[in-house]
Amino acid sequence: MSGTRGDLLAGVDHVAALADLEWRHVNYAAEEVREPLWNFDSHRRCLGVERPGPPEPGGVWETACRLVRDYEFAVPGRIRAIYRRESALLGRDLLLEGRFFGLRFHMGVRVTEIVDEARPERVWGWSYETLEGHLERGKMSYLVTKDLTSGRVEFLVSGFSQRSPGLAPLVRLGWAVFGRRTQLRFYRHCGERVKRLLQEALAGRAPDPVQVSDGVVLVPSDAAAHRLDVVRVHLDHPG
Repeated sequence: MSGTRGDLLAGVDHVAALADLEWRHVNYAAEEVREPLWNFDSHRRCLGVERPGPPEPGGVWETACRLVRDYEFAVPGRIRAIYRRESALLGRDLLLEGRFFGLRFHMGVRVTEIVDEARPERVWGWSYETLEGHLERGKMSYLVTKDLTSGRVEFLVSGFSQRSPGLAPLVRLGWAVFGRRTQLRFYRHCGERVKRLLQEALAGRAPDPVQVSDGVVLVPSDAAAHRLDVVRVHLDHPG
């Protein structure tokens, strides 16, 4: 849908929800980040090989960058996001919806960095940081790299995080049991999904149209409402 009123996330006023993120601040300070109190992660997935040198027009690197720019790497059964369509990438607020065992968690993040480097690798991507109320505290980066010598193109997910100290006891227990495992699985699934979507795009498959309502976009493009969403318990900014 486009330009019509409707809930992109069941039971959530998407316009008001994004407006609410504007006053929320990043929920950690850089000087707090250190081992062993924080988790540091890096996951790489080879996407393909191009000819050595600059990225090929319409090739593996450029297509992967488009998928990363549009937040297509997220697995919609686990996480979806909304943002204002007219917002610039840098500084963009996204409301994430994480779904887990009948619960829906709504959490804010803000894009705080864009990486665009030509040497020694060709690298493009972006990073977001968690906002007040998020389940976690930290920063995640989603990058597409090309080795200019070998032509190897990779998708890199990296970052640092820790559990938010403000979680309710039941949510804290669930995170202690399942959170870290789910987090690592998410990184792996993102890489698998980017590679699959990349292969489909290079084979000529047109992308799904994104859902838009009131100038707000729901991503990834194949995210769809589930019939059980209306009965799932949803928690806004549980951290």
